[in-house]
Amino acid sequence: MGNLLRVLTYNELEQGPNFFLDFEHAQPTEAETAVWNQVNAVLEEAQTILGELQSYTGAGQEIREAIQNPNDLQLQEKAWNADLQCITFLSCSFPENALRSLLEALTSPPYAPTQHLEREQALAKQFAEILHFTLSFDELKMTNPAIQNDFSYYRRTISRNRINNLQLDVESEVNNEMANRMSLFYAEATPMLKTLSNATTKFVSENKTLPIEDTTDCLSTMACVCRVMLETPEYRSRFTNTETLLFCMRVMVGVIILYDHVHPVGAFAKTSKIDMKGCIKVLKDQPSNSTEGLLNALRYTTRHLNDDTTSKQIRALLQ
Repeated sequence: MGNLLRVLTYNELEQGPNFFLDFEHAQPTEAETAVWNQVNAVLEEAQTILGELQSYTGAGQEIREAIQNPNDLQLQEKAWNADLQCITFLSCSFPENALRSLLEALTSPPYAPTQHLEREQALAKQFAEILHFTLSFDELKMTNPAIQNDFSYYRRTISRNRINNLQLDVESEVNNEMANRMSLFYAEATPMLKTLSNATTKFVSENKTLPIEDTTDCLSTMACVCRVMLETPEYRSRFTNTETLLFCMRVMVGVIILYDHVHPVGAFAKTSKIDMKGCIKVLKDQPSNSTEGLLNALRYTTRHLNDDTTSKQIRALLQ
């Protein structure tokens, strides 16, 4: 089992198998190495993106000066160059190919998803890291208005054809096609989460020989794993880094949302393999400053919360 500690066998009362996954120290076996290396390169870039987004201040000062002095071409050029540098950074893309490789590895026969998570813990950790990146990106995007402001200025500048007057080459940086895609992307409240959900749904629809249950069982098992680690002091004490707790919460919420988008009846129905009451409770037991954004993600980015099949108790927990 390597770094994997089996803590409970299948238990219907817990609605699924439960494991302690070592999110801090899992290392790939030889069989995992090819996929792990492919995904690791993407995750390294993702960490760079998060770091830049966290320190993102934008081109607000330069843009304000340019707007206040519309006839000063030097200020217009300064604002454009500053804004273009920001826009180029924002043209990042979701690691869809990496997600596909992981989903294929964690759901392919002859093993069941639970067995995959037991056998390929390092890949399970990478899947968790993609979920963590997704929710972290969206939280930073929602709390940084400079992103939308900078991009709005960029689009306005192009529409006025001011770029021609300044004799700047935008096509070599961010062309119109890329700008249109970015506009649609950043118009979403949670752009990375929407892209992740679409990519997972696409994976299920394109793999018609793979039962949808293989994908949803992988997601529900991950949710169960994270919930057990968060609500059990013995398991929590095994983490050496306090950030791992937030990591677990983000992963749990991420797989719940994916399950709700991919499964026909969603995560909130009585037939769901995810213990939604338990998951919501474990979030509410944490400090609100670290979980309010995650609770809002469950409230506003899931598909089935307001379905008739969702119990009043669960709706009340999320009010």
